[in-house]
Amino acid sequence: MTTVTLVGARLAETGEEFVYHGEASGCSGCPYRDQCLNLTPGRRYRITAVRESGQTLDCAVHDGGVHAVEVEPAPVRVNVPTKGAFAGSKAELAGPCPHTECPSHPYCEPQGAEFDTEYRITEVLGDPPHDYCMLDRDLTMVEFEAPEDA
Repeated sequence: MTTVTLVGARLAETGEEFVYHGEASGCSGCPYRDQCLNLTPGRRYRITAVRESGQTLDCAVHDGGVHAVEVEPAPVRVNVPTKGAFAGSKAELAGPCPHTECPSHPYCEPQGAEFDTEYRITEVLGDPPHDYCMLDRDLTMVEFEAPEDA
């Protein structure tokens, strides 16, 4: 399902993905609040189209203003425990990891997916980007299905 929202002008490109974090302090009193604050906080979205007929609107949060775009929930690439990781199954993230320098860290603690929540695996992508897990976890990179907005 496609939704129309407003995003920063620099982000407004087809194919860009972002995680919506909710209302910022600069949103208070904005006349465009209803068009901008209409997504689910913590969810990853993909821009599917930029409304070219629209104008750039002033924004207290985005210094370049905002543009109207069409978005849809996007899948999230993550590392999960290898056991039971196959397309169609459900899985959870393995848990927090303090090793932020690891090339897998963005996939072990991804934006757009939460710990202690089950997600359906749509695709198994293979080995994670690290050579060795410092927590000795056996992990596989997968893609979690994009949830539908309510």
